[in-house]
Amino acid sequence: MADRFQNFIDGKWVDAANGTTFDDINPANKTDTLGTFPRSDHRDVDRAVEAAKAHFPIWRRMPAPRRAEILFRAGEALVRRKEELAQLVTREMGKVVKESQVEVQEAVDMIYYIAGEGRRPYGVTTPSEFPDKFAMTVRVPLGVVAAITPWNYPLAIPIWKVAPALVAGNTVVLKPAEDTPLTAVRFVEILLEAGLPPEAVNLVHGQGEEAGAPLVRHPDVALVSFTGSSEVGREVAIACAAEHKRVSLEMGGKNPILVMEDADLDLAVEGALWGAFGTSGQRRAAASQILVHKKVLREFADRLVTKTQALRLGDGLSAGTDVGPIINDAQLKRVHGYTRIGLKEGAKLLCGGEIYREGECKKGFFYTPTVFGDVSSRMRIAQEEVFGPTVGLLPVASLEEAIEVANSSRYGLSSAIYTRDINRAFRAIELLGAGITFVNASTVGAEVHLPFGGIRQTGNGRREGGRQALDVFTEWKAVYVDYGGKPQRAHPAK
Repeated sequence: MADRFQNFIDGKWVDAANGTTFDDINPANKTDTLGTFPRSDHRDVDRAVEAAKAHFPIWRRMPAPRRAEILFRAGEALVRRKEELAQLVTREMGKVVKESQVEVQEAVDMIYYIAGEGRRPYGVTTPSEFPDKFAMTVRVPLGVVAAITPWNYPLAIPIWKVAPALVAGNTVVLKPAEDTPLTAVRFVEILLEAGLPPEAVNLVHGQGEEAGAPLVRHPDVALVSFTGSSEVGREVAIACAAEHKRVSLEMGGKNPILVMEDADLDLAVEGALWGAFGTSGQRRAAASQILVHKKVLREFADRLVTKTQALRLGDGLSAGTDVGPIINDAQLKRVHGYTRIGLKEGAKLLCGGEIYREGECKKGFFYTPTVFGDVSSRMRIAQEEVFGPTVGLLPVASLEEAIEVANSSRYGLSSAIYTRDINRAFRAIELLGAGITFVNASTVGAEVHLPFGGIRQTGNGRREGGRQALDVFTEWKAVYVDYGGKPQRAHPAK
């Protein structure tokens, strides 16, 4: 019988108010249940937000360096438990264990970095236009933060949200994806072991419409930080606008790689392979369209298809596995549906395109890595996010055409160019409409000290990572101190 887990509300582990549950299933093996979790509703959300609101005045008064020390200790615990957590992420989400190890390290890097920001929540001082007056700005916390996180990075993304929210002095209600609840439990346990006051963080499990939506709409939530699909993100934005509530959105992606005729093709093929099929393509930053100069298109396609066909599908915990499963059956059917759409639109299937149920994969949700040729920018597979191991090759005749095609997307998270021409590289940096541009490097991976985010339907201008994360989780306050002792009712003469 699977272990039974609970919500964490007001410093206690508790069941859902309605008593119902759901199972957490290993996507590589449907017979492997990691645990049973509470299927929460608005009553559990109300209790969690009430607890977070009640503790906010206490937590915000703890000096920021002391809050940071708690997060630093949590980072040390992540380091000690790195392999255990990587194994859990793979078993729960499906990605290859080497990728899970990278995710845990990214989580460690972020929590250490944000802990450092606990000693650097700088404001500014500036000369006043009035005599005998001191002028400055300071950062202040917002209140209760709702962190709604996806399943594809079940440890890193919660830390990207929860750590800066806490170090800034906010209290948090975390609602993880229903496909990866156990990783969130372990994260909260680590925070508590590190000395976080129990009421500063609350954990509510459940379905999006039953637990996530009430959390978004709750009037006592000051900020919703959401990572997920553009469709759901739009609904989150509408709900927050109705409440005049701050919202930070990280949503979909349709990320291009530009391969020019002077590119190092070995490097470009490896970058495309990892960008397209790492995490089984289930990443916002996945490279799902490759714009290849016509002069090298055939050679590039041949090399990419050869390497793609050599990728080994399997359980991410098995030695030698290159590509793990899709997260669940619904997503598997969605990915296969896009293969049908691509064929109907006239794209040429170069390899893959099948649900895979051979050997150890017969118990999971596996899809063969898929490459389409003869793709045009008007096709749905070139415009819509598949969120699976599918990539399309689009021929272009020049850098200018490649940039025009890339910028025709409604998304704008990540982009990359492979070229030996520094002038072309900088032209691409200038003109590609994306929040991130890589030059001769993979479209995945992020430096925690740099801001991460996109434009258009990828995000709403907020950035996670780097010092810019504090702009999401704090508000600016202007402060004026008059030490002249006389009333000043008019602007000084200039």
